Amino acid sequence: MRHHNANRKFGRESTQRKALMKSLAYSLVTKGKIKTTEAKAKELRPLVEKLVTLSKKETPASRRLLEARVGILATKKLTSSLAGTYKARAGGYTRITKLVRRSSDGAPMAVIEFV
Repeated sequence: MRHHNANRKFGRESTQRKALMKSLAYSLVTKGKIKTTEAKAKELRPLVEKLVTLSKKETPASRRLLEARVGILATKKLTSSLAGTYKARAGGYTRITKLVRRSSDGAPMAVIEFV
């Protein structure tokens, strides 16, 4: 039974999952909008929301945490533009829109973007 085990595994080991999420978060922050599978988008949303909330604090410690989690370029974009945009917003920085299934394997696809 999978009680208290809500995280998706994506058929990967834990280090590969962390790398996948870090890469998806980096792409979303730098591009503003990405197309991926629905499951990956749903798993990515809480991570990115926490990153935006952390970037709103504007402390050296939060900057270091952001750099460790998504890299220097994404941290610059988070702290310079996104943090100012969502300063007055309490949460809900991202939107997931479902798309048609992928033709090759029928995977449900989605677009995740900043609101």
